[in-house]
Amino acid sequence: MYINISSTHHNFIQRKQMAAAGTVAGYDRMKEVKEFDESKMGVKGLSDSGITTIPKFFVHPPETLSGLKSSSTFTGIPVIDLSDMESDRNRAKIVEQIRDAAKTWGFFQVVNHGVPVSALDETIAAIKAFHEQPTEEKSKYYVREEGRGVMYASNNDLYRAKAACWHDSLQVWMSPEPAPVEDIPAACRREVVEWDRHATEVAESVMGLLSEGLGLEAGKFKELSFSGARVLVGHCYPYCPQPDLTVGITSHTDPGVVTVLLQNQVQGLQVKHGGEWVDVKPLEGGLIINIVSNGEYKSVEHRVLANANPEPRISIVIFFNLIKWKGSGYYGPLPELLSPEKPAIYRDFTMQEFNENFYSKGLDSKSLVDKIKL
Repeated sequence: MYINISSTHHNFIQRKQMAAAGTVAGYDRMKEVKEFDESKMGVKGLSDSGITTIPKFFVHPPETLSGLKSSSTFTGIPVIDLSDMESDRNRAKIVEQIRDAAKTWGFFQVVNHGVPVSALDETIAAIKAFHEQPTEEKSKYYVREEGRGVMYASNNDLYRAKAACWHDSLQVWMSPEPAPVEDIPAACRREVVEWDRHATEVAESVMGLLSEGLGLEAGKFKELSFSGARVLVGHCYPYCPQPDLTVGITSHTDPGVVTVLLQNQVQGLQVKHGGEWVDVKPLEGGLIINIVSNGEYKSVEHRVLANANPEPRISIVIFFNLIKWKGSGYYGPLPELLSPEKPAIYRDFTMQEFNENFYSKGLDSKSLVDKIKL
């Protein structure tokens, strides 16, 4: 079916302005969500249109909005220098730092990770360039097929969540069934492929350190295909005229084993620590790592605030997940980490359970880990 994007875009904005002025009786949330989705304009299009009030379906409940500001005394997450990590003297110290950060925070930043700053800057610029294209250009990629290929959309859980969030995303599957290179938007094609390579190298280095922190061989996580499934997501958080009424991304835990996050210098990410929300300040040249494991390491809630800055916040996330484990279709705790003194605290699960948990509801803090705890 052909949809005139410009006309749909204009009509949605016009109805939004009439509703704000109080000239439209009643409110059909699902109808407005569907009209927004079919306009393919995303929140970037809404922001660029000059609106001063956000659509009602983006407004979050008071319990979400009441604690948006950080009251934590912590100044940020741990920062770990990976310089010379192959030397025996430095490696033991770095393993200890990463083990402690993973156990107490679940989040940390790494610097001197081996990726040139120019590669970081080029990746951020390319994802920003994609999102700043006209709606007519971006709409070619606007679909809702989450599990494969290339997908550009606003809110992957738009029809599942109770309230929408103020971000758009470009999603590209890199493995095990990579999207055809020619399907990746030209505005960021080269940089997406390059960043997948760089981020995988960093992730596998960090996995080696995490593995050693658990008393395992450095190559154990790689052997178990922990980086075998990879999806890259390039988020854009444009200026929001009412940042106190919505969020960039709601509080959640990530679905992957390891996440590597690259961001520009516009702040917004918060991590929950000790019952408080901690601001994660952008660090020039730094990469943020988020992990989850068998209770030894921590999977923590995090969120992104709606952007009150005229400059869009850009973040590029690669989620790393395993593609094989026990050969029986089940996944679960590493046998090497279990003993009579340290029994399993999670049961085995299937990939079907994993997918159903992630794709059957809006993004939230109730991870599969919570559901399979023994």
